Amino acid sequence: MKIWPVPCLQDNYAYLLIDDSSGDAAVVDPVEPDRLIQAAEAHGAHIKIVLTTHHHWDHAGGNDKIKTLIPNLKVYGGSKDSVQGQTHQLEDGGEVTLGDSIHIRAMHTPCHTKGHICYFVTDIKGGDPAVFTGDTLFIGGCGRFFEGTPEQMYYSLCEKLASLPARTQVYCGHEYTVKNFAFALEVDPENMFLKRKSTWAKQQQAEKKPTVPSTIGDELETNPFMRVREKSIQDIMKLSDPIEVMGALRRMKDGWKG
Repeated sequence: MKIWPVPCLQDNYAYLLIDDSSGDAAVVDPVEPDRLIQAAEAHGAHIKIVLTTHHHWDHAGGNDKIKTLIPNLKVYGGSKDSVQGQTHQLEDGGEVTLGDSIHIRAMHTPCHTKGHICYFVTDIKGGDPAVFTGDTLFIGGCGRFFEGTPEQMYYSLCEKLASLPARTQVYCGHEYTVKNFAFALEVDPENMFLKRKSTWAKQQQAEKKPTVPSTIGDELETNPFMRVREKSIQDIMKLSDPIEVMGALRRMKDGWKG
């Protein structure tokens, strides 16, 4: 399989996921449909399905338009979310097949929205798996708790997404990496891996290159929101309960002026 990030709006990412053998493609959060269609044409792919992570306009707002441009398009979204243009609802663990070899599993990851879905993707022909995380998991950070609780984000990040293979490629919904790493370094200033990743991200930004993908393994080393069970983070936050640490970190980030 091949995955291509497609920058949209100011800092959003939509994605083109292609099954190599059939040329069938899925698009993830195609808020600007014309860009995704152009990308598919450039790669000789045929868009068959839309995977929507959550109902916010900057992710689901292109669904109705892309349905008018591509006949018989299937638009997937979470069963607990009100996704614009949705034709098929997915429960946690629901599966979708793309082309001859790609399997897509829905993962209900509530908090940013109550029905947020991440999509875990594997190819039976091999290669690293991938996960499209929308606004639940960012590189070095996580989404705001608009419709949920610290307990839900803890579950989504530290139990559900953290259980994926470490090599899983992480494709998130926004290019927030440089600022996320700056905040993470205030929380965890002695993390050398984080320092190196931060320097790399700044160079990518300077060269107008994306910072996606990360990996689940890297996030478990650098992302403070995925490390709330670690004593080093708990000591910094002066809290011992991981869920309390999650809530305190998010409040700290919400008020951060970096």
